[in-house]
Amino acid sequence: MRTNAQVPEDNTTPLNPTHQVPRPGKHRKPMTAPQAQVAKRPSKKKIVITVLIVLVILAILAVAAFFIKQLIESKYFFCSKSVKFIPLENACDGKADCSGAEDESTCVKKYRANSTFPLRLITSRNVLQVYNPNESKWKSVCSEGFTKEHAEAACQQLGYSANPSFSTVEVGLLSSYLKLSFCTVGSSKPQTFVSTISDRKVCSLGTVVTLRCSVECGVSRNQNRIVGGQDAIIENWPWQISLQSSGQHTCGGTLLTSRWIVTAAHCFNGDGKKELSRWKVVSGNTYLGSSGSSSVDKVIINGDYSTEQNDYDIAMIKLQSPITFGESRKPVCLPPQDLGLKVGDNLVVTGWGHLKEKGSLSTNLQKAQIPLIDRAQCASSTVYGNSVTPRMICAGYLAGSVDACQGDSGGPLVYLSDRWVLVGIVSWGVGCARQGRPGVYTNVDQMLDWVHSVMQEFQ
Repeated sequence: MRTNAQVPEDNTTPLNPTHQVPRPGKHRKPMTAPQAQVAKRPSKKKIVITVLIVLVILAILAVAAFFIKQLIESKYFFCSKSVKFIPLENACDGKADCSGAEDESTCVKKYRANSTFPLRLITSRNVLQVYNPNESKWKSVCSEGFTKEHAEAACQQLGYSANPSFSTVEVGLLSSYLKLSFCTVGSSKPQTFVSTISDRKVCSLGTVVTLRCSVECGVSRNQNRIVGGQDAIIENWPWQISLQSSGQHTCGGTLLTSRWIVTAAHCFNGDGKKELSRWKVVSGNTYLGSSGSSSVDKVIINGDYSTEQNDYDIAMIKLQSPITFGESRKPVCLPPQDLGLKVGDNLVVTGWGHLKEKGSLSTNLQKAQIPLIDRAQCASSTVYGNSVTPRMICAGYLAGSVDACQGDSGGPLVYLSDRWVLVGIVSWGVGCARQGRPGVYTNVDQMLDWVHSVMQEFQ
């Protein structure tokens, strides 16, 4: 054990004379306990740098997690009930691979309209007609007794919930086939519009009803016609949406109501594209991105759709929550049947598709003005032959130069009447803007029965 040696009190001479030891006296400072050293505080600069480093690390981890999630979701479907992953191609294949058939519960559905939808609006006047299946006749609705409640009931049956507007037109101004048969509405509040109808030979007031189910449809900031092949802004085409699969733009689409989108059936071809959680609808953006996305509740494709012939190439998307309309989000108008388009009429196609064949997507919304092509010419042996069916229309230039392309599929082809109406859906073609190979579009006029049936059946 080490001990401290004691020094005699009378010994005032240091052991080492070279070091001066102060003598005790009045100038000697009293012995006190040493003060504790004050801890140095870290500087603000160091704190800021540390916080920034932490934030950068967290950002890197978040980005890495996002891409890992995207990679996993692109290959696998997660069964939450049985807590396992299955190959994505096994989801929506008609065979249950997850507990409770979870992998088959949120899938694209097929729907076939087996009968004529009982209501329609026809010609550019939007004349309201009711179908009588017993006589196989369409009857124009006389204006006597027609009220706002009848208009609301008719539009609800057509799949709309917005406040409608209606007017009248004299029978004498109608085309001959619109004044062959008439009917009137009952006075009681209708449960369904068709239930109130009774036949008439003539309209006592000499007028019939014209109806518009959406007062806000087809109105954009710019009502002027445009020349194609240019950048566009969403406020001028506010019905245009981006349909995205696993975060990637796949197709275009068109807003019909706050809950319903119309697009092409072929957008859902391929493994993994029939499972609904993969899909988002992005609206209100001029530039491609993921902001403003809406989740998908249902996807219904036409039951007669043929992948081999591209026939009946139409699908409807119902959103989980309604979109709030504004300057950059508005619905397009569905066309009345027999709108009366003529060869050469100017139509407009929009989308973010490839700027050239085998090119890359455009980040900026594009617009192009193209003319309607004669059906007989498009179906000639020198163009597409019998590949063109009555459910298709052709538009563009036989010389090429302006056309829709990959990535535009499912997007709108619109025509400016008194408002913008949807006359076509980008469907197929050979290449992009090739000579003698114009764009082919789903003929919306021929699909109206199916569209209204879907909106009524799945409302």
